[in-house]
Amino acid sequence: MTTNGWLQIAVFFGLVLAAAKPMGLYMARVYEGKRTWLDPVLTPIERLLYRLSGIDSNVEMRWTQYCSAMLLFSLATLLLTYGVERLQHVVALWNPQHFPAVEPYLAWNTAVSFTTNTNWQAYVPEQTMSYFTQMFGLATHNFWSAAVGMALAIAFIRGIARREMKTLGNFWVDLTRGTLWILLPLCVVYALALVSQGVVQNFRPYDTATLLEKQSITSTGADGKQVATAVATQTIAQGPVASQEAIKMLGTNGGGFFNANSAHPFENPTPLSNLMQMFSIFLIPGGLCVTLGQMVGSRKHGWAVFAAMSVLWFAGVLTCYWAESQPNPLFHGVDQHVGALASGGNMEGKEVRFGIANSALFATITTDASCGAVNSMHDSFMPLGGMVTLANIHLGEIVFGGVGAGMYGMLVFVILTVFIAGLMVGRTPEYLGKKVNAYDVQMAMLYFLIFPVFILGFSAIAVLSPGLGTSSLSNHGPHGLSQILYAYTSAAGNNGSAFAGLNANTHWYNSTLAITMLAGRFLMIVPMLAIAGSLAAKKIAPASLGTFPVDNSLFTALLTGIVVIVGALTFFPALSLGPILEHLLLRAGTSFS
Repeated sequence: MTTNGWLQIAVFFGLVLAAAKPMGLYMARVYEGKRTWLDPVLTPIERLLYRLSGIDSNVEMRWTQYCSAMLLFSLATLLLTYGVERLQHVVALWNPQHFPAVEPYLAWNTAVSFTTNTNWQAYVPEQTMSYFTQMFGLATHNFWSAAVGMALAIAFIRGIARREMKTLGNFWVDLTRGTLWILLPLCVVYALALVSQGVVQNFRPYDTATLLEKQSITSTGADGKQVATAVATQTIAQGPVASQEAIKMLGTNGGGFFNANSAHPFENPTPLSNLMQMFSIFLIPGGLCVTLGQMVGSRKHGWAVFAAMSVLWFAGVLTCYWAESQPNPLFHGVDQHVGALASGGNMEGKEVRFGIANSALFATITTDASCGAVNSMHDSFMPLGGMVTLANIHLGEIVFGGVGAGMYGMLVFVILTVFIAGLMVGRTPEYLGKKVNAYDVQMAMLYFLIFPVFILGFSAIAVLSPGLGTSSLSNHGPHGLSQILYAYTSAAGNNGSAFAGLNANTHWYNSTLAITMLAGRFLMIVPMLAIAGSLAAKKIAPASLGTFPVDNSLFTALLTGIVVIVGALTFFPALSLGPILEHLLLRAGTSFS
């Protein structure tokens, strides 16, 4: 670890902290229907959309109606994306490479992935998806899934803020305003900024370059023998990257235009573009903490939630940065210390232009949020560094989290926290003047149980099924377990990153990961909205001496502790058999290939 590395981490957090208040207050005005500086341009477009779709923006919805509208919209867009993938060979427009239709299992997995904001990619994008599919099928879904998450978070916040009401707002209005007023304007500016740094934006066919020296590539033939092939040219993929990169990061989607994702120089060419991408992941989630405080009438509560997220973020980046800065004990006779000409530590799977500090920081941020974009390969991290990325998702990705999803996930933890606090003082739990009853806690526990059931259940089946789950592993032993566990964790958490040594483009993984992604998104939304509907219908009781305050450091500490305990108790046994065991064996000089 170096002073320069910590300085860069401090600059990043300073930007997030500085942007949280203006971003949060702006989003509060957008969702409360108050006037903003974009209204003269966007209000006529909004009204036209409502008129064309037959939506009455003045009609509000109960939580069941809100949930139904969200599910129907998600189903319709899922089927649309699946159709685009299956028919991309028919649409000659923007398919200069003449890619064939995407295989059915893979197309279904990808459509589910982008609908759920996961962006899990079990394929090489630049060798599979046409420009038309990338833009019309995938980039549009990046907007839709992000806007859906934001709308759901706002619905939960309204449930907290309202009293004796049966409605949570109008899903179609929240979806439209989140897209038009927040995501689109930011992405236009952001995409241009990325282009200024060298991110590619064109519609050209791929270029072919002649190599100065021929390269010999060894592959395994059909007879199992090694075959050497001389290669004299290289295909240089390109396309409309910057426009997709902007919403990929801002909407915490994470699906890359290229297989290397943000490690690719056409997606993330400079240290400045890298800082912009990390900052954009936390921009909206950080702002939503301020939006929470503004809309519920307790700004201190919003900052207390922000503080809890910040503590968890710092713990993760500290551990990951330390772990990746350590020398690999299996490399004997190699100087792995920081020097004038060497970064030291574990540089495997990392880009030299980013180094250890920015790789560890990016990995922590992308798994704190449900983004999943990567500028280094998590599969090559040291065991404890890889464990941080796993543990971040295991916590529910509520450390700022995905746009909207992180906020409503953290608010479910808040419900559990005030319930436990009420038990500790022997009083009926209250949250901002509203009594938390058995129904609220039951829905919260259902929310928490769905997550581990699918992760641990499918991981166990995959580990015990050589013909299904372990046949495509690149490593055996504890690291192989970590690869499988990470895949289902990433799917359930709607993250999308991977320990890429696992080949997930099989019928088993395409099918089960799709099921896990759907469960991790939609099965968890239902109990969350049920809690929001319950809170909206309640009266507000005046605060008393026994009321647990939710706007101070004690609340922040208790909330942080509850998040860690719930995550640790649930997944610690699996982590012990995976990265922790791998760390101990590595220190003892044992590795697995």
